[in-house]
Amino acid sequence: MHRRHLLKASMALAAYTGLSGTGLLAAQAMAATADGDAEPFSFDLLQAQARQLATQGYTDRKQVLPPTLANMTPQQFNAIQYDPKHSLWYDNKGQLDVQFFHVGMGFKLPVRMYSVDAAKQQAREVHFHPPLFRYDNTGVDTKQLKGDLGFAGFRMFKAPELDKHDILSFLGASYFRAVDSTGQYGLSARGLAIDTYARKREEFPDFTKFWFETPDKESTRFTVYALLESPSATGAYRFDIDCQAQQVVMAIDAHVFARTDIEQLGISAMTSMFSCGTHERRMCDTIHPQIHDSDRLAMWRGNGEWICRPLNNPATLQFNAFADNNPKGFGLVQTDHEFSSYEDTVDGYDKRPSLWVEPTTNWGEGAVSLMEIPTTGETLDNIVAFWTPKQPVKAGDALNFGYKLYWSALPPVGTPLARVHATRSGMGGFTEGWAPGEHYPDVWARRFAVDFKGGGLERLPEGTGIEPVVTVSSGKVQDFNILVLPDKGYRVTFDWHPTSDSVEPVEMRLFIRTQDRTLSETWLYQYFPPAPEKRKYS
Repeated sequence: MHRRHLLKASMALAAYTGLSGTGLLAAQAMAATADGDAEPFSFDLLQAQARQLATQGYTDRKQVLPPTLANMTPQQFNAIQYDPKHSLWYDNKGQLDVQFFHVGMGFKLPVRMYSVDAAKQQAREVHFHPPLFRYDNTGVDTKQLKGDLGFAGFRMFKAPELDKHDILSFLGASYFRAVDSTGQYGLSARGLAIDTYARKREEFPDFTKFWFETPDKESTRFTVYALLESPSATGAYRFDIDCQAQQVVMAIDAHVFARTDIEQLGISAMTSMFSCGTHERRMCDTIHPQIHDSDRLAMWRGNGEWICRPLNNPATLQFNAFADNNPKGFGLVQTDHEFSSYEDTVDGYDKRPSLWVEPTTNWGEGAVSLMEIPTTGETLDNIVAFWTPKQPVKAGDALNFGYKLYWSALPPVGTPLARVHATRSGMGGFTEGWAPGEHYPDVWARRFAVDFKGGGLERLPEGTGIEPVVTVSSGKVQDFNILVLPDKGYRVTFDWHPTSDSVEPVEMRLFIRTQDRTLSETWLYQYFPPAPEKRKYS
């Protein structure tokens, strides 16, 4: 399945976040939701199972769905509602509960669900039965729903809205999402990425089984285990999930077993959308000033350096790798939460959460990888970021990665230095105050403005000399200006001029300092020059 097909299928469910707490009970009383026979379970057993599966050939378990499910429209699929009275922990009457997604449309894999008794180290399967769901206004012919079709995924609810608004969901391949206090979904994470930008077709591993430990009645923490399978790898995952008031925090213990040699392995992969922003206006011919789920890739490198890399919607697919050793963290961040920046009353881009990764084990050498895919709109995710180990992955390898995921408005940590507040770009080659188009030179120029705020900039004595340190991979930069912003930050502007006809991307790097003291994090940017015939003005 192509990336965009899979993401489009997942996006069809983006608006499906509400379930009614009322409705008729099933005509016939159901047994307990977890109605399977007791079988041994522990995380050690799950790891052993994943390790054993990696020595065997891959079996594609996607099923042929009955026509009534295979031919559904997204609207019909979204209309299928899980009956909350059959939710996994309904009888617990606690702070958390789990409900399941129906199979249908492109969601053909029968994902198996289990309830775990941690004290007894036993699990019981939750089998699919049509009475678990409500099919009103769906067009589903329930007579075609024969046998155990499994589930497509699950989602978590938190009191006091245990049957209305979910706070996290796992659905499709190994994709999952969570919200912060706004309750607004945004970018997604993945259990594993394989060959995202490689010399072969990308692989989308699947979570094929989940096990749930029942939490204490008053707890907002719970543990879920997952088995991952794909042609190239298997995996055993433990998610310790803390559903806090302002954010969701997931502590993940991932054990990956390679079935084959893997050209490119992506750990803690995340996907997002960037259509346009203050510096990239190519696709912003709408009523909205900006359209994006995330505006930057933020990195806290192993050497302590903080990096801000604004995202792009390039004209051609771009892949960048930022080498590091034992990174302290990275993530796709939505820093701007002002409604006026988006003027959007439908999709809530001002409420989108950020996603931050904090390694909890030694990750060693590798790179934070970033892929940016051209997109013409906001319905398809076009940004992918993940960690790629430097050491090649060979068949038979066993890898372990520990990390935490923070789903929150902003990352839980930040640099004490000044941060990049905004990036803007536009026509260059003229003096500010003149109307653009007057007194242009005969060579094309592009102006960049980078705003820095915080980090003590507001306490610098008046007249302090601020020096921008800029490097570019090609062309030249000139016409620097340091401007004091009304809220005590600083704006650095400069013009980039081409020195050849090359249309290769220009890598830019900027930070500010005073004498020998660094004042800010590092701004990285990738600029795409236009073709030479477009560089002269009439």
